[in-house]
Amino acid sequence: MTDVAVHGLTKRFGGVTAVRDLSFAVTPGVTGFLGPNGAGKTTTLRMLLGLVRATAGSVTIGGRPYAELPHPRRVVGAMLDSIGFHPGRTGRQHLLISATAAGLPGSRVDEVLDTVGLTAGQAGRRVRGYSLGMRQRLGLAAALLGDPEVLVLDEPGNGLDPAGMAWLRRLLRDLGDDGRTIIVSSHVLAEVAQTADRVVIVNEGVLRYAGPVADLATPGGSLEDAFLRLTGASR
Repeated sequence: MTDVAVHGLTKRFGGVTAVRDLSFAVTPGVTGFLGPNGAGKTTTLRMLLGLVRATAGSVTIGGRPYAELPHPRRVVGAMLDSIGFHPGRTGRQHLLISATAAGLPGSRVDEVLDTVGLTAGQAGRRVRGYSLGMRQRLGLAAALLGDPEVLVLDEPGNGLDPAGMAWLRRLLRDLGDDGRTIIVSSHVLAEVAQTADRVVIVNEGVLRYAGPVADLATPGGSLEDAFLRLTGASR
């Protein structure tokens, strides 16, 4: 089981502070990472993955920065953008190339395709013909290739129909119950309320809450009510 720890994380882009002295811990299970647009969520996730250098502070995964993990794809799987696939390649080709680059066995391709519900026929189609929901499933398959202990997912439900959302909810719950550490950034608060054990809420780059979903509840209230209250947003 692998924890993710954020300590005093700050990121400035010129005169703009996108993330300000952020500290929280993510333990095994499903954690929703919430905030309004521009709250600093994607910047934080990119710093976690070593894609953006922090101005100050640190993020560690099992006690190590991402760059120091000996086999990062076996520890962390990430899906930050479901549109970054080569349109002329098939879904299967994309996964085979990703597996080879990460030193993973090609046998994992069929396993993850089955996990995310992409058929052999769909995997054999060029990505340019995929719907947004199929691209999301392909992105999830790529994130799962290394059978990682930690999953970092940015809006994984985009483009999924109601049946797809129910499938995603079950998948994330099963992975979390298996002892994996899952961070899910999402604007679909009703889904987060049904899926997550804990939530981290940020606004304007500042931590507003980190803890169990149940502790946010007020009589007759919802996660949406708590989110709006903590972020100062109006209905």
